[in-house]
Amino acid sequence: MLPRRRFFAGCALCAAAGLIATGATAQTPAATRTILQSHDIPGTNHVTHIVMVEFAAAALNARHTHPGVTLAYIVEGELELTLPDGTITAKRGESFKIGPEVPHAERGGPNGARALVTFTVEKGKPLASPAPG
Repeated sequence: MLPRRRFFAGCALCAAAGLIATGATAQTPAATRTILQSHDIPGTNHVTHIVMVEFAAAALNARHTHPGVTLAYIVEGELELTLPDGTITAKRGESFKIGPEVPHAERGGPNGARALVTFTVEKGKPLASPAPG
């Protein structure tokens, strides 16, 4: 069973397929993503992006993956996360982690959700891609 405060099995708040950090805002029908900061990780070929993600009420963000580690903190509302091993609900004040390439989908709660998310990825890779299958 997954802990209520932190989920380490795999889930994430995601960027649209093919989104590469440019400091711009990316949108899908289900989510709006605003990249707040991007920083190279010294001595590596990786970059960390800090992103504010806003999920529309009851809107489904389609199944996808991320190429690197993702950490998220729910700032407002709640988010339903569908993972390979089941569905969980993350609420305001809760955080979770997802490892690379874990397929998942999100749905905003009744009043939507806002989350602060960090994506750590190899430079030049997209933040998200559609999940196979």
